[in-house]
Amino acid sequence: MSEELESKRVRGTGWKNVYETLRGEILALTLPPGQLLDETTLAERFDMSRSPVREALIRLAGEDLVVTLSNRSTIVAPIEVASFPKYVEALDVAQRMNTRLAAALRTDADLKIIAKRQKEFEAAVKTNVHLKMSEANKQFHMAIAYAGKNPYLASFYERLLNQGQRMLHLHFEYLERTGDGYLLTDEHNLMLEAIRAKDVERADELAHAHTRQFQDNFISFLRENYTTDVSLGSRAAAE
Repeated sequence: MSEELESKRVRGTGWKNVYETLRGEILALTLPPGQLLDETTLAERFDMSRSPVREALIRLAGEDLVVTLSNRSTIVAPIEVASFPKYVEALDVAQRMNTRLAAALRTDADLKIIAKRQKEFEAAVKTNVHLKMSEANKQFHMAIAYAGKNPYLASFYERLLNQGQRMLHLHFEYLERTGDGYLLTDEHNLMLEAIRAKDVERADELAHAHTRQFQDNFISFLRENYTTDVSLGSRAAAE
């Protein structure tokens, strides 16, 4: 009877382990852009049927981390460098709007959460583990978005942050090499203080500068050809 219950538990929750493991590997670029994700191979790796693997891939697709091609195969989503300017344009708008709203509408309770998330980010930076840093960075910015009290803008912002986490991983690597990592924590602290002071214009200015710093550093990273060891992938090539 116990084996039967265990079997039901695995069938019901097994996808979570697959999802969390693959998500971490994709964000950390352990699974590079364009990598084929074969259901049968993954089922063997995780020692389970293809159903939970398929469920995990569906959830990853919902976060734009994997792509299903016309031939029904699944690959790790490419990092589309050509569309990076459009991505940054959208990120800038979302970041500025959510930060402005937070400065205008935040409560004392919101401030405590934002400050807590900033401390968590500072702690993550000290670990030099890029995946922890990107997750903590996302949580800091989402705390700001929730303080803005607009769930539509917050949802749009979260989707952009999810899509940008792998690029942020490369961004962190660039900052680590150049010794400019302190800029991230400093900028976050300045944003927190602007929101605390309810200085909407200052919050907007800082959010815009924050996006520009990410853009400039990521482009510098690419220009230095440090992506030669990390294929940016191509849907056309994969198909």
